[in-house]
Amino acid sequence: MSVQSTPLRDRNFLLFLLARTANSMGVHILTVAVSWHVWELTRDPLDLGYIGLAQFAPHLAIFLAAGMAADRFDRRAIMAICNIFHLIAVGLLMAVLWNDIGGVPAILGILVLHGSARAFFHTAGQAILPNLVSTAAFPKAVAYSSSANKMAQLAGPALGGVLVAWAGDWAYYTVLVMFVIAGIGALTINGALHVRSAGRVGLQTLLGGFNYVWANKVVLGVVSIDLMAVLLGGVMGLLPIYASDVLHVGADGLGVMRAMPGVGSLLMGLALTRIASPRHMGTALFVSLAVFGTSIVVFSLSEVFWLSLLALTIYGAADMVSVYIRLTLVQIATPDAMRGRVSAVNSVSINASNELGDFRAGLTAAFVGAVPAVLVGGIATLAITALWAQLFPTMRRVDRLDDFAKG
Repeated sequence: MSVQSTPLRDRNFLLFLLARTANSMGVHILTVAVSWHVWELTRDPLDLGYIGLAQFAPHLAIFLAAGMAADRFDRRAIMAICNIFHLIAVGLLMAVLWNDIGGVPAILGILVLHGSARAFFHTAGQAILPNLVSTAAFPKAVAYSSSANKMAQLAGPALGGVLVAWAGDWAYYTVLVMFVIAGIGALTINGALHVRSAGRVGLQTLLGGFNYVWANKVVLGVVSIDLMAVLLGGVMGLLPIYASDVLHVGADGLGVMRAMPGVGSLLMGLALTRIASPRHMGTALFVSLAVFGTSIVVFSLSEVFWLSLLALTIYGAADMVSVYIRLTLVQIATPDAMRGRVSAVNSVSINASNELGDFRAGLTAAFVGAVPAVLVGGIATLAITALWAQLFPTMRRVDRLDDFAKG
C-alpha cells in the first residue's frame, strides 16, 4: 500500500484510474448508442426502461457472488476478466444490430451479460481502491477517482452522441477500444496487494456485507438513501425522449445532455480534491440531495435547451457530493477482509440503481408521459431526503469522514 498522501504520484492508482475511466467511457458510449438505436427502432419509452432493467437485473441477482469473489480472488484479475466479457457483449450487439437478428429481445439479452460483467467490475473496483493508497490519502483518492469517472460520463455520452449521429457503427468500435484499454490497465496494476481469504463459504459469510451494513446505522442510512434517491430521481434513461420530442435537439443534443451531469460532477470533484479535510459531511449529504431533487424538478418542466443543460449540470454536481461522501465513508469504515461484500451491497445503490431508476422512469413515462414521470421523481426525491433526515439523525451529525477509519 502506498504511504504517499498524494495519490496521483502512485503508479498503481494511476493505472486504476486508467482502467476505471476507460471502462466507464465504454459503458456510457454503449448506453447512448444502444438507447438511441432502440428508440429509433420502436419509439416506445418502455423499451428504454427495459434497457435499464436488463442491466440492473443481473446485478441484483449476482451481487452477493460478486462481493464474495472480490474478497477471495485477485481483484485486478476480476476487473480484467470483466472487460473481456464486455468485449464479447459488444461483439454480439454489433452482430444483432447489423444483421437485424432478434430485435429488442436479443439486445436486452446481451445487455444482461453486459450488466453481469459490470456488477463484478464495480464491486472489485470499489474493494481494491483502499489497497492502493494510504488511509490519509484515501478521501482524495475517492475524489480523484470519482472525478475521473465523471469525466468519462462527460466525454463518453458526448462522444457517443457524435459518433451515433455522424459515424454510425464507429460508436461500437470505439467501445471495443475502451474495454481493451480498461482490461490492460487492470492487469498491469502490481505491488504487494494481498487479498485476504473470506474463510469457508457459507450463508453467514455470503451475507456478511448485509450484516455489517445493517449493524452500522450510518452506513445503512448512506447506502439506503442513495438507493431511494436514484431509484426515484433517475432521468438519464428518458433523455432520448427529451432530445427527440420535448427539446427537439436530435442525437447531437442527446450527447450534450448526457454529458452535462458529467460536467457538473467533474467540476465539483476537482473542487473536492482541493479540500484537505472537509467538515460537516452529514449536513452536506442532505443538502446535496435536496439540490439533486430540485434540479430534477427544474429539468422536468424546462422546454428551453440551455436551462435543461444547466439543470443537468447542477444535477451532476449535487450527485458528486453525495457520491464522494458515500464512497469515502463506506470504504474507510469497512475492514478489508469484508470490503468486497460491503462494496457489493453499496454498488447496488450506486451503480445498478441507476438502471433500475431508468426502468422506473420508463415504466412511469409509458403511462403518464415523460415530463410527469420526471417531475414526480424529483418531488419524491425531495420527500425521501426529508424523511431520511428524520429516520437517521446520526447521519446529520457526521463531521469528518476519516473519523470512521478502520484498521
